[in-house]
Amino acid sequence: MAEGAVGGRLWLYSNYHCNLVCTYCLTESGPKVARRELDPTTMLDLAREAKGLGFTGVGVTGGEPFLVPEMPELLVELSRVLPVLVLTNGTLFQRALLERMGPLADADVTVQISLDHPDPEANDHMRGPENFRKVVEAVPQLRQRGIRVRIATTVEEEDADDLERLCALHRGLGVSDDDHVVRPIIKRGRAETGDMGVLARYLDLEPELTITADGAFWSPFAPTVRQGLLDTDLLLTRTVRPLQRPLDAMRAVAGARPEGADSTLNIR
Repeated sequence: MAEGAVGGRLWLYSNYHCNLVCTYCLTESGPKVARRELDPTTMLDLAREAKGLGFTGVGVTGGEPFLVPEMPELLVELSRVLPVLVLTNGTLFQRALLERMGPLADADVTVQISLDHPDPEANDHMRGPENFRKVVEAVPQLRQRGIRVRIATTVEEEDADDLERLCALHRGLGVSDDDHVVRPIIKRGRAETGDMGVLARYLDLEPELTITADGAFWSPFAPTVRQGLLDTDLLLTRTVRPLQRPLDAMRAVAGARPEGADSTLNIR
């Protein structure tokens, strides 16, 4: 966006609860976690503000966004404002939800699904029972409906053989290499409790304004939870409206970064 200091995508944490309990989850999400949702009207209003401020896209994450009942219809509405990327674990796409996903084929929406390992047992050890099976069934169903799908792989250490087998798998599902992202586990949230991943400070993370029910943060990797408590080390402001206020705070911090201090972690 204008001035170059802040990423062009505004991130929205739709919720914090999830149907899975992944071992490295940034937000300690799970079925019993408080919902802490952004209501759909607020998300739409924030997207409209973002467009007026020069943002070029919206990211929707959680928690598991598709636990929010209105999510398919909300994504279509958001896409009428800005292009949308929605992150999901891919396990909820049963017939009724897939039917409601149909209109996304004509919308500027990309569905990013997590898949971490080419072997079901290893993948499900990190993410939960039946995760692998549900993902490899969901991806073709979404693509058959004309919906763009990306695969996101989160790993502690890259293994060349595992990665090649995973790439062969996603290609077989119809997802190109351009739509496959690989990123490290970040040592925050449940990963920090389990002593997993790499440390990430604000200098390591791209400045991407992120809004949650708790405030505005430096990055979608910032509003993390450890042992039930929200991390505030990367909190920008508790106030999120008007959006100009947290954006100004982010620009002030970004402008104070040492010259040439580009982000060191390749995560998207």
